[in-house]
Amino acid sequence: MLVLTRKISESVKIGDDITITIVEISPNSVKIGIKAPHTIKIYRQELYDKIKSENLVAATLSVDEFNLLKKAFQELDKK
Repeated sequence: MLVLTRKISESVKIGDDITITIVEISPNSVKIGIKAPHTIKIYRQELYDKIKSENLVAATLSVDEFNLLKKAFQELDKK
């Protein structure tokens, strides 16, 4: 992990397209601004983890669900 020291209004560049700027510093938090192309998705870590977890659950089929789908496709093939 790269650790940098920055002051208010100072920035960090990531590649050519992403700029992270320190907006405000308070005793318990730091506000940052992120300038990036609209094609790059930016999430807070806790939200990213929740999305990832929910996607895994949604992508997982139980054996019963799999067998139902298998049966449905077999019936479609008979027609």
